[in-house]
Amino acid sequence: MNFRKAILAFLFFGTFASFSFSQDNKPTSPPPQQIGGTDDVQLLYRNEFVAGVIVHSNGFGFNYRRGWHVTGYKKRILEIEGVNIKHGKEIKTQNPLFENSKGYVYGKLNVLNVLRVGYGYQKILYGKEQRRGVEIRMLTMLGGSLGLAKPVYLEILQPTSDPQIYNISTERYDPKIHFIDNIYGRAPYFRGFNESKLYPGGYAKLGLSFEYADLDDDIKCIETGISADVFPKVIPIMANTTNSQVFVNLYINFIWGKKWF
Repeated sequence: MNFRKAILAFLFFGTFASFSFSQDNKPTSPPPQQIGGTDDVQLLYRNEFVAGVIVHSNGFGFNYRRGWHVTGYKKRILEIEGVNIKHGKEIKTQNPLFENSKGYVYGKLNVLNVLRVGYGYQKILYGKEQRRGVEIRMLTMLGGSLGLAKPVYLEILQPTSDPQIYNISTERYDPKIHFIDNIYGRAPYFRGFNESKLYPGGYAKLGLSFEYADLDDDIKCIETGISADVFPKVIPIMANTTNSQVFVNLYINFIWGKKWF
């Protein structure tokens, strides 16, 4: 996505979040929870564990969170998350001369996967009783990112004495010698994993979530927001184009989990 647009979205989202916090004057007592159909019993589930599937503007991933209530409306969150991040100029292609050839991204040097470990807070902006069974929360996270750049391997056509017959070799992609006319397709994904290079960095995340589970101890939630990973060094994902050390993405997270006392 366009980097300037992502930054503008981040600033807009941050302004909205600040406004929401300034307008929130709720007491710190726990929000009402019902048991057995009664409205007069209030319970605070102090612990929760959730797992989620993430789709973001340049990839997808999974995350796990452990939450602890600080007050009735505020939780501490520990997050572990794994996502892949694609370059904005990646285009998947295929060798048109062979029907069974495997698709690949021409010019891609490395596959980038990122492991995030973060700590943050989640605050209830509106309880379910105020939004007809939907609880709206705001999340802020800060933590470390570890980028793992795995080199791309491709299956390369090797000519023989017969112009109609080729041998196929598996080689690490080299933009100086591998071109569209001699690339058969992608190699197995884990080929080259032992040659991966690590890039330590950090990340921040700002999101809004909408929790709609019917049962008090269940969690069903959709979260949307913006994340930013920053690395000290540029990570070479693509050849012959500009690479970056900052990755800003809009995301949506589908979350399921449980609460307990």
